[in-house]
Amino acid sequence: MSVTYIVEKLFHKRQKELERHLNEGGTLQQEVLTRLINSAKNTEYGIKHLFGATHNYESFAQNVPLNTYEELKGDIERMRRGERDVLWPGTVRWFAKSSGTTNDKSKFIPVSDQGLQRIHYAGGTDTVALYLRSHPHSRIFDGKALILGGSHAPNYNLTNSLVGDLSAILIENINPLVNLIRVPQKKTALLSDFEVKRDRIAQETFRKNVTSLSGVPSWMLSVLTRVLEISGKQHLNEVWPELEVFFHGGVAFTPYRQQYEELIPSSTMHYMETYNASEGFFGQQDDLNDPAMMLMLDYDIFYEFIPMEELHHEHPTVVPLTGVEIGQNYAMVISTSCGLWRYIIGDTVTFTSKNPYKFVITGRTKHFINAFGEELIVDNAEKGLDYACKQTGAEVLEYTAAPVFMDNHAKCRHQWVIEFAKDPDDMARFADLLDQKLQEINSDYEAKRYKNVTLQHLEIVKAQHNLFNTWLKAKGKLGGQHKVPRLSNSRRYIDELLQLNQ
Repeated sequence: MSVTYIVEKLFHKRQKELERHLNEGGTLQQEVLTRLINSAKNTEYGIKHLFGATHNYESFAQNVPLNTYEELKGDIERMRRGERDVLWPGTVRWFAKSSGTTNDKSKFIPVSDQGLQRIHYAGGTDTVALYLRSHPHSRIFDGKALILGGSHAPNYNLTNSLVGDLSAILIENINPLVNLIRVPQKKTALLSDFEVKRDRIAQETFRKNVTSLSGVPSWMLSVLTRVLEISGKQHLNEVWPELEVFFHGGVAFTPYRQQYEELIPSSTMHYMETYNASEGFFGQQDDLNDPAMMLMLDYDIFYEFIPMEELHHEHPTVVPLTGVEIGQNYAMVISTSCGLWRYIIGDTVTFTSKNPYKFVITGRTKHFINAFGEELIVDNAEKGLDYACKQTGAEVLEYTAAPVFMDNHAKCRHQWVIEFAKDPDDMARFADLLDQKLQEINSDYEAKRYKNVTLQHLEIVKAQHNLFNTWLKAKGKLGGQHKVPRLSNSRRYIDELLQLNQ
């Protein structure tokens, strides 16, 4: 009898509970808000913002301000130094190191023990529950799970307090029983040097029976390429014939899908997207034929949303989950059991359904190009690149884009630096197709491109092999959860890349 057949019965109760997401979204969220407020009413933040007298969403929104990292940074710094009952009850020992803000190289996101269990591990459990519900004949527990992680380091030399990638925190605290099915070994998974880690992971796993993969697509692709080099095989399913699913997140999968399908030419291979950030586990696919993810509503996360066009208004419209509209681009706001209160996370989403609440990630509040009123977002870029690749046989490995505000001929345009896994059959045609698709899906971009008056035809600079990894390595950000910024109004990133590309 299959091990998976026995283990999957443990998920039946949760699979039944998840049915409440279909038509009880508002009720679930009200339950979460009440739980969070009651838990934190005696913290410094809870006392200051009248949690004890807050009994509904309206009073919560009135008493608690919207926050960016800068507003919470002082309190988080106190928590890092061991102070208790600041933003969340007790002492928080773990801090997920995330990409920086305007003023800081890094953010340090608190991860409480309750948040670890009721947000992050709850999300991981539900990923498996939803996958098994869709694939009742799965055998994922009959083999090993290859899980990529980052690294961590001491936090101000406080006892049992650490900072690091969220993935490293999860591996460090994971139930020991999970280690029976997880590879690589813990000390390898937590290595800080990605190039050394990549080789050791490949060495440790290529003779194992790996049935599932979990990680960021870009870094996992690098590991899998090394596995093929060591094994001498052409395709990954020759190395791991029972491999059946890749649970991926962190970056959009679209640019990588074709490369994975060529690497794993198997009709039984599945790809399931998850939305797990340092700040929380927010969503995942419940239907692998639908790219939209289901918003997870009964974890310790209360959601609010700001229409993107109002984000920088002095008094923006803010709505709870029940106030969202399908098709509207929103900046996401969260309150969690890690002490993040009405925190603007920096991601943007658009809902595709309300029963259940399903959404797609459209980009970052800071990762877009709006230098000339074109409002180009990451979702536009992904769709444009996907179209151009399919038409020209190309495969994109990494990319970034930024505006050229004015060249020697007083011309303005978007400049793209693209590293191809497979070059297009015609680079000029690829650029034309990308430009045409962006105009088709973004009316603001189309208007600015009209007769080349405001914005000229985009420019593509072909990146040399491994350019983006070289750039990340120079910044000490190779591996882990570090990501290449896709779009930017600033030329800072692209100019650094162009300098390396000479």
